[in-house]
Amino acid sequence: MAKPKLTHVCQDCGAGFPKWAGQCLSCGAWNSLVEEVTQMSQQHPRYQNYAGVQPTLTPMADVMLHAESRLESGLKELDRVLGGGLVVGSAVLIGGDPGIGKSTLLLQTLCHLSQHLKVLYVTGEESLQQITLRARRLGLSDNHLLLLADTNIERILKCAQKENPGVLVIDSIQTMHTDLLQSAPGAVGQVRESAAQLVAYAKQTQTALFLIGHVTKEGTLAGPRVLEHIVDSVLYFEGEQDSRYRVIRAVKNRFGAVNELGIFAMTDKGLREVSNPSAIFLSRYEKPVSGSVIMASREGSRPLLVEVQALVDQSYLGNPRRVCVGLDAQRLAMLLAVLNRHSGIATHDQDVFVNVVGGVRINETGADLALLIAVLSSLRNRPVPHNMIIFGEVGLAGEIRPVQGGQERLREAAKHGFKCAIVPQANAPKELNNDMKIIGVQSLPEALEHFKNVTQANDVLA
Repeated sequence: MAKPKLTHVCQDCGAGFPKWAGQCLSCGAWNSLVEEVTQMSQQHPRYQNYAGVQPTLTPMADVMLHAESRLESGLKELDRVLGGGLVVGSAVLIGGDPGIGKSTLLLQTLCHLSQHLKVLYVTGEESLQQITLRARRLGLSDNHLLLLADTNIERILKCAQKENPGVLVIDSIQTMHTDLLQSAPGAVGQVRESAAQLVAYAKQTQTALFLIGHVTKEGTLAGPRVLEHIVDSVLYFEGEQDSRYRVIRAVKNRFGAVNELGIFAMTDKGLREVSNPSAIFLSRYEKPVSGSVIMASREGSRPLLVEVQALVDQSYLGNPRRVCVGLDAQRLAMLLAVLNRHSGIATHDQDVFVNVVGGVRINETGADLALLIAVLSSLRNRPVPHNMIIFGEVGLAGEIRPVQGGQERLREAAKHGFKCAIVPQANAPKELNNDMKIIGVQSLPEALEHFKNVTQANDVLA
């Protein structure tokens, strides 16, 4: 095979250079030159035709549509995040912190799929003995699971073409390398070229592909951004190191909804699905406490009850602190300005700390009203009734905007025994099928007035 032609391309301006340099001579950017392949032989794996079918031009009217073939992973929470199961021929990228459970999750999945399908687990970080010991420690049936310890893409594809597995797992993509590039494994060029060859093989042979990826200290997937573009689904595995609960979230999915959420609990027998995720995020206090509000969030197609806590205290600093865990700090600052402008409640001399219990991150705007009432509850030391639910988006003009899936949120709250709800007027149902008292509000002052009346009347929720 002819030797490929290499060049170093600036990732900012696209200029090419024959040798690596610390600074691009064209645009002046530092550390932006990445080794790339500009000329390859037609015998290279990227150009190899694994399926034996020549590409042809096809009018859209002549395309035959058929239902997507999906495989059940054995974990319903993972199937939910994937959109109903693993699509044949799809490429899924899973990222997460070290030790979060990515390898354990896929090992459990492969052991289930190996009962009726040929699967191949390729590891570049652990030995075959380590994988086997983990499977037996978790009590998994590993009789039909094929293992391969290698980091060379060409050898891996040659072995996969020989065995023709239905599911292929690469652990991890940052440890893989191709003979085309001279850079070390984990470099931008190596990760991009290795992933491109693997995805091309998966698409041509209808093999379901799992890629495990490392994350940076900022929590994003390490490597080039194109890595997330060439795959079909990107999943993030999240969780605190001192917590037994793990959350898997879909941030990209060509075969299902994004922001879908799956909840797992880490046990000595591996990851166990959580059938009622709302219950693990709720702290049932014996008596109501100030600054704690239960809100109904929506993650993908699932309503989820979470607890939002706020602590407001006198600040002795020139710039009072605004600390958020699980929420957007910029949105907190905006909501505090709305609270001051439209309700006359100032917090410019107060430190405000906000936390979402359970390590969940809320990305939707439905938490606005619950967040402001939690701040007011802590500021006035006025506890929120333990059987009250609150949600709604707050606009800059002080209006309360409706949120998506309001009826599903209320049904989830009623299922957990909540008796009162403050919601946007547009989300209030016209007919009630339960004994929950629903208060529809149109503005922030109106919502705060209803909250004041409810907390003052001890028998309102009796």
